Amino acid sequence: MQDIIVNALLAVVVAAAAVLRFIIGGKLDSGMTKKQKVMLIRILISAAILLGLQFLPAELFSRLDGALFPSAGRWIRLALYLADYFIIGYDILRKAVRNILNGQVFDECFLMAVATIGAMALAIYENGDYLEAIAVMLFYQIGEWFQSYAVGRSRRNISELMDIRPDYANVERDGRLEQVDPDEVEIGSVIVVQPGEKVPIDGVVTEGASSLNTSALTGESLPREVNAGDEIISGCINMTGVLKIRTTREFGESTVSKILDLVENASSRKSRSEDFISKFAKIYTPVVCYSALALAVLPPLVRMLALGLPADWGTWIYRALTFLVISCPCALVISIPLSFFAGIGGASHEGVLVKGSNFLEILSQVKTVVFDKTGTLTQGVFEVEAVHHNNMDGAKLIEYAALAESASSHPISKSLQRAYGKEIDRARVSDIQEISGSGILARVDGVEVAAGNDKLMKRLGVAWIDCHHTGTIIHMAVGGEYAGHIVISDIVKPNSRRAIAELKAAGVDKTVMLTGDAKKVADQVAAALGIDEVYSELLPADKVDKVEELLGGKSGKAKLAFVGDGINDAPVLSRADIGVAMGAMGSDAAIEAADVVLMDDDPMKIAKAIKISRKCLGIVYQNIVMAIGVKAACLILTAFGVTNMYLAIFADVGVMILAVLNAIRCLFVKKL
Repeated sequence: MQDIIVNALLAVVVAAAAVLRFIIGGKLDSGMTKKQKVMLIRILISAAILLGLQFLPAELFSRLDGALFPSAGRWIRLALYLADYFIIGYDILRKAVRNILNGQVFDECFLMAVATIGAMALAIYENGDYLEAIAVMLFYQIGEWFQSYAVGRSRRNISELMDIRPDYANVERDGRLEQVDPDEVEIGSVIVVQPGEKVPIDGVVTEGASSLNTSALTGESLPREVNAGDEIISGCINMTGVLKIRTTREFGESTVSKILDLVENASSRKSRSEDFISKFAKIYTPVVCYSALALAVLPPLVRMLALGLPADWGTWIYRALTFLVISCPCALVISIPLSFFAGIGGASHEGVLVKGSNFLEILSQVKTVVFDKTGTLTQGVFEVEAVHHNNMDGAKLIEYAALAESASSHPISKSLQRAYGKEIDRARVSDIQEISGSGILARVDGVEVAAGNDKLMKRLGVAWIDCHHTGTIIHMAVGGEYAGHIVISDIVKPNSRRAIAELKAAGVDKTVMLTGDAKKVADQVAAALGIDEVYSELLPADKVDKVEELLGGKSGKAKLAFVGDGINDAPVLSRADIGVAMGAMGSDAAIEAADVVLMDDDPMKIAKAIKISRKCLGIVYQNIVMAIGVKAACLILTAFGVTNMYLAIFADVGVMILAVLNAIRCLFVKKL
């Protein structure tokens, strides 16, 4: 076994020296922090000293006995080993002492300090070999360095994937472009974005046309074309033309700031698995410490007092120290949070923002997905198709409808305004009253105008004529008389049908659509997409009631997700087990209320988010089973004297490295 350790030390020295040589020579962009480089140097020095001491002949120290004082060779040899021990382990000893003074006794630093100091004390007492104690600390530090580098690398990968924070904004002053801090740009300012630059703040293009690279936001490489009048969100990269943008938000409220805030704060919302590991470690570590103490004391006392045999204190203390090294819970404490962090980072790169690891865990248990229709499964781009049963010119009826709806930002209102085709004169409109779930009442040019569905007509006591066309029907009453109806249609998103199929393939049992639209339209969309259940003509409060009903009908650990985009969806998003909002076209209220945000409004990303969450949770459970299983087996074997300190190193450091490598797999989600 000693030969194996010596060969391992030789490999460590060669590897560490080679890495440092390339770093110093500038041939390797290591991405290491200064602290990691210092640790690598300490590992190299310690391993070299330990290797050198192993090759020095024992007779060399024996010749020193009596030259200075009795047993001088033994004490000089001990001093050299102790110096090496402190080179590699001084920070662990310092942390252990500091934590003890702060009342935090039972942690991995305490376990390693007690185990290695105990092993060193046994070697001094028995005049044995100090290699074991120092090798344990050395390989533990190698594991810690590897873990630190791996975690840092995963954080850097996520930072690179989400490298959307703009450094500056260009403001034109006196014919020259000045670079200013985005925080200094006020709403309504005009900024200039040149090719290759990031869009720093949300706004509307006032001049220019270009292609935008949105991959940092959505994970998709397909460019998006923008022209004058188009809305544009921050975080995109301008690829071709020069754009002038009038800002509609301050930097702190813009899309890029919200995304970064969501990702940076995601770790503050812990999953049940993370909470379990934290509680487990607090109970587990004291238990194994007291178990190790019992293993060191009770068997020798039983042998001596009950059986009349030699106590053999050295053997049992050695087993107890090995027990402590194995019991260190590093693999669990490090790898579980890292798995969730990597999962959230991988999802972010795919355009799925998860606000916390607790939501990632809930997402993996989703069995029912409830959709809003407009803007979620359909494009939310409505167009006026026809005017029927009108008793006035169709253009005049559309003019009345557009003016009455002028205060609304609903997609249907926007479609009426586009069909009108002229600038809205708000001075012509007064007494606007929105009736939730029914429509709009207003006075246009002094004439009472009502625009809405058949519920509004019924409420006003106006006889209306049904329309046999599929679409959203806007019934119009002018001056208290029925004036005809306008047919407006919405377009289903290209990926909606495939998204429903992907959800069912991912294990979702039921898909449901809730909409305020007419039953005929809702049924047609649901049938075309393959949705299991549909509920139409719902008010916002009705949607909440329906979700409550669906929540009451689910079984076991199954979770319900609601997907929506509008302001009226915010209460339902909050009530569902997990709320998913469309981020590109979705309202601020919906994004704030949601737990998951899809940055490109693609419903296909819902199935991908569920697959990512299940992969992440699978890796978490793998790490838990592997870490606890290996440690439990090694602890039992140690108690019976089958293992030694070197196997303890594998049970601690080896399992930790394997768990960290497994956790980093959560970053790679492209093929899901």
